[in-house]
Amino acid sequence: MRYFNEYSTMFSRALFSYGIITPMQPNIIGVRFSKIGKIYHFDGSAVPDVQVGEHVIVDTSRGKNLGEVAVRMTEPPPPPDGSGWRRIERRATPRDLLLRQNWQSKQVEAMIECRARASDLELKGVKIVAAEYNYDGTRLVFLFSTETEDKPELKSLKRDMQKKYPRPQVELRQIGPRDVAKLLGGMGACGLETRCCSKFLTDFSPISIKMAKEQGISLTPNEITGMCGRLRCCLVYEYEQYVAARKELPKRNKRVVTPRGEGKVADVMPMTNTVLVLLDNDERHFPVPFSRDEIQPWDELEALRRKSEAPCDRHEGGGCTCGKAKKESGEKRTGNREKPIRKR
Repeated sequence: MRYFNEYSTMFSRALFSYGIITPMQPNIIGVRFSKIGKIYHFDGSAVPDVQVGEHVIVDTSRGKNLGEVAVRMTEPPPPPDGSGWRRIERRATPRDLLLRQNWQSKQVEAMIECRARASDLELKGVKIVAAEYNYDGTRLVFLFSTETEDKPELKSLKRDMQKKYPRPQVELRQIGPRDVAKLLGGMGACGLETRCCSKFLTDFSPISIKMAKEQGISLTPNEITGMCGRLRCCLVYEYEQYVAARKELPKRNKRVVTPRGEGKVADVMPMTNTVLVLLDNDERHFPVPFSRDEIQPWDELEALRRKSEAPCDRHEGGGCTCGKAKKESGEKRTGNREKPIRKR
C-alpha cells in the first residue's frame, strides 16, 4: 500500500508538471461584517454553493464571527502574505442570527458602563464611542478615540471591564476621527442627510491639500473640512479627472491664439474643457470662453513661423530634404531669365 501511495503521488506530480491537469483554484468569497464595511476574502470551499446575501460563520484573526456574503470572486486575488486564506466554516443558522441580535441589544448598555467607569478613573481625552459583541457573545470590543495621537494607558479600565463582564473576552480598540464619524453617522458638512462614510464608503483614501488646490477649491477650513475635523473624503472623487484634464489645457497667463485674436489665459475649467481668455483686442477686458479645440498655443505657432523663415543649415552639404534649396534656385533662374538685356 505504501508503494502504491508513493507511485500515485509521483504520477500526480508528473501530470501537474506537464500541464495535463491543473490544481483546483480556491473558491474565494468576499464577506462583509457590517452594512457599510470593508470586504474581506475567505476560502469558501466548505460552502461551494453559497450565494450573495447569505450569512456565514468565518474564522478571523479575532475569533469566529458572523458575516454576510457580499461577492463571489470569479478570479481569485493573490493570497495574503505569510499565510493562506482563512476559511468559511459553515452557513449561519437561524439560531446564530438570533444570538447576534440578542447580543447586539446589549451593546448600548455595555458602552454606558464603560463610559461611566472611564469617567470614574478620570481618563482625560478618552471617548468611548461604541461597544461591539461578536455573534455568540464570546468577545466584547470597546471602541474609543482620543484627542491626541498619544496612546493612553487603559490597563485599569480593561481590567475593570473584564471583571464587570467575565464571560466574554474584553478588548479596547482605538479608532481614528473618520471611523468615529462613520459610526455615529448624521448630516454631512455639505448638507447631505447622510455622510458619505456612513452611506457607501467602505475604505478611506488618503487625502491631501494638493487635491483641493488642483481642483481650484477654496482653502478655507470650513470649505474643505468634514464633520470629523479632517479633509473631506469627497476631495478625491474627481481629483484624477482634474489632473488628466489639466494636462491637455494651457496654464494660466499663457499666450494663446483664438479665432478672435491673440490673448492670455485667465482661467481654465477642466471638467468642461473650456479656457477663459483675455483678448488683446477686447476693450472690455472680460474673459471670453473658448473650447480646447478652438485655441492654439502662441509660442508653438511662433516657433513654427521662425523655423519656416530661418535658412536651412544643410543646403551646402547637399543633405537638405526640405525643398527650400530647389525653390531658391528656381527663383534665381526665373529672375535671371526675366532680367532685361541692355542694348548697346
